[in-house]
Amino acid sequence: MELYLDKVESGDLFHTSKKSSSILSSFLVGIIVSCYFFPFELYALPEGLNTKIMLAAVGIALLGFDVIQRRSLVLKSTLLPLMLLALLFSMWGYIAMDINHSHDDAYASYWISFSTWLLGAYTVISLIRYMHGYVHFNLLIDYLVAVCVAQCMIALLIDYIPAVKNVVDTYISQKTIIEVEFLEKVNRLYGIGAAVDVAGTRFSIVLIALAAVLIKAKDRPNSATYVMLYWAAFVFIAIVGNMISRTTTIGMVMGLVYILGNAHILYNEMPIENLRLWRTIILVTGLLAGIAMYYYHTDAVIREQLRFGFEGFFNWLEKGEWTTTSTERLNEVMWIWPDADDYKTWIIGKALFSNWHDVGTDIGYCRFVFYSGLLGLFTFSFFFVYNAWVGIQQFPTYRMFFFMLLALSFIIWFKVSTDLFLIYALFLCMDKEGQRK
Repeated sequence: MELYLDKVESGDLFHTSKKSSSILSSFLVGIIVSCYFFPFELYALPEGLNTKIMLAAVGIALLGFDVIQRRSLVLKSTLLPLMLLALLFSMWGYIAMDINHSHDDAYASYWISFSTWLLGAYTVISLIRYMHGYVHFNLLIDYLVAVCVAQCMIALLIDYIPAVKNVVDTYISQKTIIEVEFLEKVNRLYGIGAAVDVAGTRFSIVLIALAAVLIKAKDRPNSATYVMLYWAAFVFIAIVGNMISRTTTIGMVMGLVYILGNAHILYNEMPIENLRLWRTIILVTGLLAGIAMYYYHTDAVIREQLRFGFEGFFNWLEKGEWTTTSTERLNEVMWIWPDADDYKTWIIGKALFSNWHDVGTDIGYCRFVFYSGLLGLFTFSFFFVYNAWVGIQQFPTYRMFFFMLLALSFIIWFKVSTDLFLIYALFLCMDKEGQRK
């Protein structure tokens, strides 16, 4: 059994088979995609059992069924080096734990996280293919966009409707990310498994992906409609996503660079619709920005959240300099490295990660060095470089997206340690672009 699934040749990406003709089926798929992309726990279930783990368990069953049915297990050749790199990164962490007599297995057990994401992705892609009869880049991104828009809407509902907040807080635990008490203390918006930097990282991925599919929308029927919908989603996620986590700004800026750098494609290849297209984009932007400005001037809570989300922009307009409390804190106190003569820590680390206060920094590069040294940092970096290379080989028409996805990992590490393998895992479970089995 190969750990990827068939895809059909390109066509109308919103075409559905008989299996997925209803809105309900797409809605159910969207819920599963959200459970993967924004995992959470239920208070009714044992602590630590989140939706990502449950999807991975289903993935094991699906994989076992397929192996029995086809009487073979064949792995993609590109998957084997990733498995070896994940094991090597885990090994550096284990050695660091052993040498330093540490009990922090945050990344010594990375191979478990790697396997969990991959098996969970296998479940998601299997479900999409079953419902639609095919799976490919645009269809997957459509679901991820819908999930992020829904999470932004849920976050606003939780913040504004006490009954919704009560239901969510009663049944859904945010412990996979952070305690709700902290979010309430600092007055931060949150969705279902979507909060702080975790949400901002996911939103950034999707904003870059939105830019990629928007540029390619010219190949779809009713292309102007798709451009309008994608752009509306981009603006909405950018605004509300920043209110949830300012890390979203990274994806917003990268997405805008992607769009502006390729705007000539839409302009040159859609000459008849250009005027209506750009007029629609301007109207959508103006409408959503106008709504945000209205609430900024009439609602104190929204004003505070917008000022938090776009603190850098407001400081630039009001003080003439781009600064935020986060960047000032990072520059002043958060860059902490091992002592220059502490060669053991530089090479293999101290196996300190789970509690960042033990190190005194939350910056990704620093925390990786303190956990498994430069050996771990270089191995983990190459792991993502190889993931991006595999993505480019599978989807060559979206090579710029994978370059930007790789850049996103290295940029975000300047702020926080994070793992973007969850998005690569989805692509690994798909077939190569333009290929039929």
